Amino acid sequence: MERVYSGAPWESQVAYCRAVKFGPQIAVSGTTAVDAEGIVVGEKDIYAQTNYIFAKINTALVSLGATLSDVVRTRMYVTDITLFDEVAKAHKEAFEGVDPAATCVEVSRLVDESLLIEIEVDAYISDVHRVVKVTGK
Repeated sequence: MERVYSGAPWESQVAYCRAVKFGPQIAVSGTTAVDAEGIVVGEKDIYAQTNYIFAKINTALVSLGATLSDVVRTRMYVTDITLFDEVAKAHKEAFEGVDPAATCVEVSRLVDESLLIEIEVDAYISDVHRVVKVTGK
């Protein structure tokens, strides 16, 4: 197993990692729009938070040999379901053509009241689509 840590303060407090790779599978923990300094990115803007989270998730995936195109499932927890259209817009921008299985549910709150969304994903790395055919002399 390989593990990736982001340095978030909760990782040591709770004893978890940002992502874990086991065989061809990767599980990415619930991810929020908190930067390396602990500052919420995109406060009061769920679209900005969602985009930031997908970039943060992609960074974790890349460190384990995958990208957002390898995501097979997303789970999104929002504090206000009436903002779903903004979440859907960001999700579509990140995954159009990949079309993972997806869930979005409303929760009463997250660990910080400034956070509007938390996202976790599962990815699968298939050797089949990673094969590159080289032709020529």
